[in-house]
Amino acid sequence: MSAVGHAPPPFFKRGPAPLAKLLFFVALSIAALVADLRFHTLEWLRMAASTAAYPLQRAAYAPVEGAGGLGKYFSSLATLHKENDTLREKQLQVANLLLRQHHLEDENLRLRALLDMRAHQLVSGIIADIQFAARDPFSRRVIINKGTQEGISSGQAVVDEIGVIGQVTRVYPLMSEVTLLTDKSQAIPVEVQRNGLRAILAGAGSNGMELRFLASNAEVQVGDVLVTSGLDGIYLRGLPVAKVTAIERDNAFMFARIRCTPLAGVERHGQVLVLGRPPEAIKPPEDTAEQTDAPAKSKKNKPENKAAR
Repeated sequence: MSAVGHAPPPFFKRGPAPLAKLLFFVALSIAALVADLRFHTLEWLRMAASTAAYPLQRAAYAPVEGAGGLGKYFSSLATLHKENDTLREKQLQVANLLLRQHHLEDENLRLRALLDMRAHQLVSGIIADIQFAARDPFSRRVIINKGTQEGISSGQAVVDEIGVIGQVTRVYPLMSEVTLLTDKSQAIPVEVQRNGLRAILAGAGSNGMELRFLASNAEVQVGDVLVTSGLDGIYLRGLPVAKVTAIERDNAFMFARIRCTPLAGVERHGQVLVLGRPPEAIKPPEDTAEQTDAPAKSKKNKPENKAAR
């Protein structure tokens, strides 16, 4: 209860009227806007507020950035996998082309060497490709894609850009069989290039050859180069054949064991040159021989004619 003549105190202390507060703050805002617009007096306050609020902005924006970065990461992974697959396919294609190019370059070099060898020989030559090896695993024979239709005949020498690799032993219309020098049934007359010593070189199988029927004291050294002697009428003289790799001399045996390695690509390469027959010695025809013998016979017969008279 209130005392007589006094009003009770208010429960909440009231300030200015709400309308007065509104008008005050509106006027303060307009003054701050005008002062900032004309004199830029609140620039420092704005910078301080933005600096203080920056960590809160980054913290609030972090989930959005994380989600966007995660999506970009997975999309970039998928893109990289796709690009890697594409690049790998292109690399395989380019590698195939490079390998074929290297093979073609090597083949071109071998063909040029074969053509150059044919130009230096006194006989004609036919370039042929090796198709496959013979079925007999114990023989050293290959099949080439030239036959009787191209003028190939049995007994012709076969060489590559380095030297002799074998001899044509069987001929068909469209292909021929070449027996390699390393075949055990093959033999070739050779001479030592260093001193002209003649010998017989025979195949020993497994890419090896042996120089046979040479005395233990024969003048042969490791590293000597063997060339064709041309005595058989099949191979031209001076074609490289093999190199001496090992010599076993034993006085208990009459002959030395001399192992050799072919110089030419007997077991490699795909192109060979089939040489023609070497030029034979020029023989006078029979008619000419008879004509040359006729005067001699007539001279012998003259005394007999005189005696008869």
